[in-house]
Amino acid sequence: AHNVNVLGSGETTVVLGHGFGTDQSAWKHLLPHLVDGYRVILYDNMGAGTTNPDYFDFDRYATLEGYAYDLLAILEEFGVEKCIYVGHSLSSMTGAVASILRPDLFHKIVMVSASPRFVNADDYYGGFEQSEIDELCAAMEANYKSWVSGFAPLAVGGDMRSTAVQEFSRTLFNTRPDIALSVFRTVFTFDLRHFLARVTVPCHIIQSSKDLAVPVTVAEYLHQNLGGKSIVEVIPTEGHLPHLSSPEMTIPVLLRHIRHDIVD
Repeated sequence: AHNVNVLGSGETTVVLGHGFGTDQSAWKHLLPHLVDGYRVILYDNMGAGTTNPDYFDFDRYATLEGYAYDLLAILEEFGVEKCIYVGHSLSSMTGAVASILRPDLFHKIVMVSASPRFVNADDYYGGFEQSEIDELCAAMEANYKSWVSGFAPLAVGGDMRSTAVQEFSRTLFNTRPDIALSVFRTVFTFDLRHFLARVTVPCHIIQSSKDLAVPVTVAEYLHQNLGGKSIVEVIPTEGHLPHLSSPEMTIPVLLRHIRHDIVD
C-alpha cells in the first residue's frame, strides 16, 4: 500500500519520509549517495498520488498519529530495530510523533523544513495567519489545477521553468484534489508544540534560510523545545523543498548529519 522500496545493504538503516504534495521520488538526489553504505527504506505516505486513493482514510489522516502508526508498521514489517529517520516537512513531525511512541526504534531524526505549527499564535510565529490558510483551502477547492500553478513556484522558490517546480507540480497533480485538500488542512492546522518535550531522540534540524512555509525562527523554536539533544543548520537555500531545488547545497549537508551524531 505504501510502495515500500528497500535498497542497499549496509549495517545501518536509513528511512526516508517525504512531505506534502510529493512522493518518495523527492529523494532522488539523496538516494544515490546512500545505497552504497546503508540499507535504505523509502515509502509513500498514504494519499500521495502513487498510492491507491481508496486506502486513504480521511479520519485517520486528519491527525499526524495516523501517519506515525503507518511509519511504525513499516518499521515493524521490515524488521527495523533502529534507524536514522530523514523526514521532510510533514514527515519530519511524523517521525517525531512516532519516536514518542517508540523511541527505541530511532537512532536520530534528521528534520528538513520542519515545523510544529504553521499558524501564528499569541506567543508564537509560525509564518501564516489562519485567514491565509482558509484562503488557500478555498482556492484549492475552487480550482485545484490553478492553485497548483500558483502554489508550486511559491513553495519551491522558483518559476514554472525550473525543473524542481515542474517536479513538485507533477506530484501535486498526481494527488487526488480532495485528498490533497484534506492533507493540506491537516498539515496547516496541527499544533505539535506540546509534544516537543516528549521527543527524546536526537534531532538534526535542517532549514532553508528563505522558506515561504517555515521561518528560520521556527527551527530555533524546535531546537529550544525538543526534549532531547538537537542541532540546527540553516543552509543558504531558498524554498521549502531544498533537497529538490538546491540538491548541490542540500545533499552534502544531509549526508553530514546522517553520518555524524551530535557531539556533546
